[in-house]
Amino acid sequence: MAFIETVLRRPVRISPLNKRRLANFRANKRGYWSLWLFAVLFVVSLFAEFIANDQPLLVEYKGEYYFPVFQTYNETEFGGFFPTATDYRDPFVQELIIEEGNGSILWPAIPYSYNTINRNLPVPAPAPPSADNWLGTDDQGRDVVARMIYGFRLSVLFGLTLTILSSVIGVAAGAVQGYFGGWTDLLFQRVIEIWNAIPVLYLIIIIAAVIEPNFWILLGILMLFSWVALVGVVRAEFLRARNFEYVNAARALGQSNLVIMFKHVLPNAMVATLTFMPFILNGSITTLTSLDFLGFGLPPGSPSLGELLAQGKANLQAPWLGFAGFFTIAVMLSLLIFIGEAVRDAFDPRKTLS
Repeated sequence: MAFIETVLRRPVRISPLNKRRLANFRANKRGYWSLWLFAVLFVVSLFAEFIANDQPLLVEYKGEYYFPVFQTYNETEFGGFFPTATDYRDPFVQELIIEEGNGSILWPAIPYSYNTINRNLPVPAPAPPSADNWLGTDDQGRDVVARMIYGFRLSVLFGLTLTILSSVIGVAAGAVQGYFGGWTDLLFQRVIEIWNAIPVLYLIIIIAAVIEPNFWILLGILMLFSWVALVGVVRAEFLRARNFEYVNAARALGQSNLVIMFKHVLPNAMVATLTFMPFILNGSITTLTSLDFLGFGLPPGSPSLGELLAQGKANLQAPWLGFAGFFTIAVMLSLLIFIGEAVRDAFDPRKTLS
């Protein structure tokens, strides 16, 4: 316990270089506030089930409390006839709970999930915006706002996962290629040239014709090719640093190549890598959206922003579909671009604060 208390009380020291980088990042007001806005939107989307859901947050029935958002309850528990999952939108079930059970139902702000079909629309789907469906419904009667929230979360999670995994592979490959150089570098370059020549879209089309792609299949396919984007940047940094004095000194002290690569050289190479990562995340989200728009992405019914754009294209008489999808994607990608510019300014050695 004494050791833990000592660690917790120890002040966090930030080097002057990192202080300058942080100050440069904050100086870019557009990127700084974009990071905060993007973080807030992403955190809010992580709790989408509490914002948009066809399951109540809380049900009070005969003095007892139920939490349908966490657990599935049978209809018989509320005096119904069927031992199946309760449909809380059913007027009969609502009457059992509210009138006969002297209870109440607390709904989320949006009482629809991304796949909930509103069967009480006053007009045929796609229905225009109303008090019940704030941005209208799609051509299947599903709430657009709910699909936007879930689609935003899915896109960001997919992009973050793909960016992290591909960055790890790309950094490792670039480090090996640049550090050892010679024939290793030459062979790697030829492999990368051949690998880049493979048409990824055609490959996905072929796979989609054989099996139905899902989140993990798409992630695996795109990860096979997205790692190449960072190899050139990391390779150049390692080629530049492989003969520096501190590297030669580490070799003279008998340190292994692995230790030199990832302990001494990699921290310097990560500066260039970090400036690219927001743009790689941007590209990953755009790729998923494009595949969904073309119909080769996530399975039908998934909360996809690309599918929302495709519905807008197919239903020109319902402009709210296209506008909702375009606005969500435009805001998301713009924020990421602004964040990337701020990160680039933060790590630019020529940037100094006045």
